[in-house]
Amino acid sequence: MKINKILGKRGRITIPYEIRLKMGFKYNDVVSFEEQDNNTVIIRREKICDGCKKDVPNPVKKPTDEITLLEFLDGLSDAEQRAVFVHLMTKWTDLLGGVNRA
Repeated sequence: MKINKILGKRGRITIPYEIRLKMGFKYNDVVSFEEQDNNTVIIRREKICDGCKKDVPNPVKKPTDEITLLEFLDGLSDAEQRAVFVHLMTKWTDLLGGVNRA
């Protein structure tokens, strides 16, 4: 799978939702970046320690395949987020019976 992204002005980029889902990346995962050669960077999810959470009581967690709407939207590109917004506004306008342009 190859997905092109544009590096933001602050040097930030979002790992595409499809890749995060396929690779199992979740909120608050620790990732490492390793330069392999001049044109390749390897991104890995890192395991910080073995058994760190053994002493911590298990909080109630949502299933790993369930994400919030905001998490889903954050995984979209700017263009995809705009498309969702336009679609929802169109649906909302239709529900209200159109826009009064008087």
